Amino acid sequence: MTKMQYCEGILAAFEYVMENDPRCLAIGQGLWSPWYVGRSMDGLDKKFGKNRVIDTPVSEQATTGIAIGAALNGYKPIVIHPRMDFMILATDQIVNQAAKWRHMLGGATSPAMVIRGIVNRGGEQGAQHSQALHSWYAHIPGLRVVMPATPADARDLLIAAVQSPDPVLYIDDRWLYELEDDVPPPCDVDLSSLGPQLLRDGSDLTIGAASYSTRLALDAAQALHTHGVSCAVVDARVLNPFDPGLLRQSVRRTGRLLAVDGGWETCGFAGEMIAAVVEGVEPRDLRTKPARITLPHAPAPTSKPLEAAYYPTVSDIVEMALSMVAEGK
Repeated sequence: MTKMQYCEGILAAFEYVMENDPRCLAIGQGLWSPWYVGRSMDGLDKKFGKNRVIDTPVSEQATTGIAIGAALNGYKPIVIHPRMDFMILATDQIVNQAAKWRHMLGGATSPAMVIRGIVNRGGEQGAQHSQALHSWYAHIPGLRVVMPATPADARDLLIAAVQSPDPVLYIDDRWLYELEDDVPPPCDVDLSSLGPQLLRDGSDLTIGAASYSTRLALDAAQALHTHGVSCAVVDARVLNPFDPGLLRQSVRRTGRLLAVDGGWETCGFAGEMIAAVVEGVEPRDLRTKPARITLPHAPAPTSKPLEAAYYPTVSDIVEMALSMVAEGK
């Protein structure tokens, strides 16, 4: 086991796939910058050359289109979008091209590529620089969507995504970059075999989450322990295709579900988790109705005090959880 930060896990994944597959290349904005993508790609251009780590002009659609073409010609590109907000400009390429080729061509070919979208919010950046749009893309058939919450998954989900025969949207969150944990040696894993993971078991309440929301859930579960509440935490990890089996299994035991998500409530992933559980467990298995914690239905504010009220916190989760446990006794 090696101590590794989340951003170091991403860097380790790039090193692993680029060392082991000469077809693998990275393309996107700011890849030669010491700060643009955090420390997640430090030194890759020097180690592998600027013909494999390609810093591009600011054109999200063109960059993604180039990566799709490269994938269809046998390369394994990772296209990097330093902000998901501006990845919207490449949505036609992602949704209408990458996700559709296999279906439209009868399975004869598929752009095996990774689109890396980075969630970068807070710091008074405001409405156009703070969005986590995972629910949008998880809606699309043909596009795998993964969101790592731990340093190990930051590395291993990216390795699995690069080795997948399908286009994969890999979403990392800069609020997790300093998170540190013990990580085992890397290995090749079939992405289609991966799904949700039980990070903490419990008997009173199940929290379903993904990415940074999983970190909030784990911290809340630790706080709830001091209140005598045993809380399970299920990390979704793979949002599309989403396998609700583990979440349902946990809720059958606890009788309560709290879905926590860093997106908005309407048509969001928290609602998807709740629907998947309600459709798959018997009403008698639920001690109380499911609940969710999401962003307020408003664009992100620029003011620091308003940001503090806008983003969900550990205290919000603890308060809601205690209310649910008291109601369901």
